[in-house]
Amino acid sequence: MKKLITLAAVMLAISAYSGQQAQANPEPVKLSSLAGESQVTDVRPADEMPVYPNRGKSVERTFVHQPPIIPHKATYSISTDKNGCLSCHSWDKAKRMKATPVDTSHVMDDKGTVKGMYYFCDQCHVPQAENKQQLVENTFN
Repeated sequence: MKKLITLAAVMLAISAYSGQQAQANPEPVKLSSLAGESQVTDVRPADEMPVYPNRGKSVERTFVHQPPIIPHKATYSISTDKNGCLSCHSWDKAKRMKATPVDTSHVMDDKGTVKGMYYFCDQCHVPQAENKQQLVENTFN
């Protein structure tokens, strides 16, 4: 029995070494992505920085019932404990910060307490930037 197990282990060890070796100069991997045809080894210049509208200038809505678009970067953290948007847009701070206050449809009392389903602003409101390059080919008419 010992000889049989030893023979099986030796055969398994030999079969693991099949003689295949990694290529010394492998061919580059070609990718097809939103960035176009490129190789993994290609280095392309960085994208141009997005340009946001001037502060205080609202972006026109393009369809009925569209949530207002954020005319600035939206890097404020929103968690269950704190909503960074409310540091400027809450009812008691909006006038002083020269910001648009939270709409009355989003609050549940006369103090401006935001309803739970509207607490995560970035579910509907997105920042709008003028990007200098086309990110995705668009055939929308």
